[in-house]
Amino acid sequence: MAILVLAEHDNAALKLDTAKVVTAARAIGDDIHVLVVGHQCGAVVQAAQALQGVAQVLVADNSVYEAHLAENVAKLLVDLAPSYSHILAAASSAGKDTLPRAAALLDVAQISEVIAVVSSDTFVRPIYAGNALATVQSHDAVKVMTVRASAFDAAAQGNSAAVTTLDKVFAAKTQFVSQSLTVSARPELGNAGIIVSGGRGMGSGENFGMLEQLADKLGAAVGASRAAVDAGFVPNDLQVGQTGKIVAPNLYIAVGISGAIQHLAGMKDAKVIVAINKDPEAPIFQVADYGLEADLFEAVPELIACLS
Repeated sequence: MAILVLAEHDNAALKLDTAKVVTAARAIGDDIHVLVVGHQCGAVVQAAQALQGVAQVLVADNSVYEAHLAENVAKLLVDLAPSYSHILAAASSAGKDTLPRAAALLDVAQISEVIAVVSSDTFVRPIYAGNALATVQSHDAVKVMTVRASAFDAAAQGNSAAVTTLDKVFAAKTQFVSQSLTVSARPELGNAGIIVSGGRGMGSGENFGMLEQLADKLGAAVGASRAAVDAGFVPNDLQVGQTGKIVAPNLYIAVGISGAIQHLAGMKDAKVIVAINKDPEAPIFQVADYGLEADLFEAVPELIACLS
């Protein structure tokens, strides 16, 4: 049977995570369908059609789905489930909101944060903040899974999948009221190729201005450890870690971050890790490819000056 991938988007653009989930789906089987649920999302449909490996794009375009409420999207997934062996979504806030509902309605167990596919019914997922990996096998008729996108490469472009329009509309008892979005000229944290993150060692929110200058020089996103977020230095949408965003950029620069397990779980898959910390015993140096034992308030301005 076919594999269904739930597309993540904002009605205007397809999120990169969807292309990575498609790669995970291709490791399971060949007949891959992408479900686009939203309103006036033609550009998203075209982007989904272009992903290599996608055989068909299912489109549920209705004003009811504009806010992507988990309640009605889950009902649509359940309605489609008999035609699919697997239902996949990114392990993002949207995926974590929608797929557990669908799994509960289908009376199956959800498999969360999949990082590798062993076979069509066996998968690898991290446990204990990534310090151990569990290989799990599912005998459910429909396997509902969230995929850790940072563990997979994005599917390439260059396809032209068929499009099927769905006319079923499932209303929700919940109502969308409003949303508050953080607007930034910098790259989105989850999709950035370079990330500059600060920790408790930054001392204050004002000092994060240094990291913002460095990020602007590098064309990078700005992140933070949970300790920095809990201290009120920066908003929680910048948090990298087990309870924040899981990232895997080409370059991760950790400034004033000690390297707690919770933080390492969110960034240790980065291609190159650079750590700047004055404590030679900081755990971050154990995972760093390059480490600079120095006072960040001297090292970061010097680095910015070199890039000017």
